[in-house]
Amino acid sequence: MKAVILNKFEGPESIQIADMPEPQIADDELLLDVKAAALNHLDIWVTLGRHGPDVATPHIAGADAAGIVAAVGPRVKNIAVGDQVLINPGLSCGNCRFCNSGNHSVCNDFGIMGFSRSGTFAEKVAVPARNIYPKPPHLDFAAAAALPLDHVTAWRMLITRAQIRPGDTLLIHGIGGGAALAALQIARTLGARVIATSSSDQKLQKAKKMGAAHLINYQTSPDVAQDVLDCTNGAGVDVAFDSVGAATWPINEKILRRGGTVVLCGVTAGPTTTVSLQRIYWNQLTILGSTMGSHEDFRAMLAAVNTNKIIPIIDSTFPIEQAPAAYQKMQKAQQFGKIILEI
Repeated sequence: MKAVILNKFEGPESIQIADMPEPQIADDELLLDVKAAALNHLDIWVTLGRHGPDVATPHIAGADAAGIVAAVGPRVKNIAVGDQVLINPGLSCGNCRFCNSGNHSVCNDFGIMGFSRSGTFAEKVAVPARNIYPKPPHLDFAAAAALPLDHVTAWRMLITRAQIRPGDTLLIHGIGGGAALAALQIARTLGARVIATSSSDQKLQKAKKMGAAHLINYQTSPDVAQDVLDCTNGAGVDVAFDSVGAATWPINEKILRRGGTVVLCGVTAGPTTTVSLQRIYWNQLTILGSTMGSHEDFRAMLAAVNTNKIIPIIDSTFPIEQAPAAYQKMQKAQQFGKIILEI
């Protein structure tokens, strides 16, 4: 079968298209005939060597996918050959106290497809049956593949962790990436007011069409924090949604209202910054980390997607043979929405 593989981890230029053996499935797994897969920033990190400790080469990349069930193991129930499905890429042991209490993403053995085991950028992939969900009927395979990682991440951040409510004001840093756009869709569905930042006026105008109430170009603004405060009449925001890290942290501390929350899922601009502990305790701020989501988060997210007919934003599609070009586009961070591999 055709697959996107890594024989070394020296950056996106390390990826290759190769013929690989079809995977063998365990008793509790199924074989998925992949129709579409989506890139995430995680896929860039994996090419740079930030992967699970037991990953061997050649390693098949990719976390997100949707497709048709081709075979099922003998212990698989309620899933049949021919079903149209998508993958929850978050992997957990299923047996520890965290998994048993529904907190799968804090399992000590938590991993991700394409990060800690063979991934989805291939014509076929073996997947634990508990990580398979029905494809929303209103989505084609490309849109379904664009959904899982970013939307469950945004759902857990906003709903489970930050507990955002209708009428809250939300700041989203760096609109244009998959998680940020998922957060905008979820927040608008809930009735929250969104302030979006970007270095691109074009991206900001697209975000406006999606329902963002206030737009800030952080490259041309002399003071992003002051612009956010002006948007809120000096009150500050209820929640800051951050996947950037070091570059945006000083802004978060300045623009949160007293009792506000910042929820962080990534550090694309670096992991180290200076924190004002005095500001945190005096303003009673809450700082939350968040990684992907539990199965309950995933089920709730899918229910919201089905009920509200949410369609993930797709920037562009590439055939699997052009995966290097897709990686290059992801690395440049010029996309607005998901980059899809058609398989």
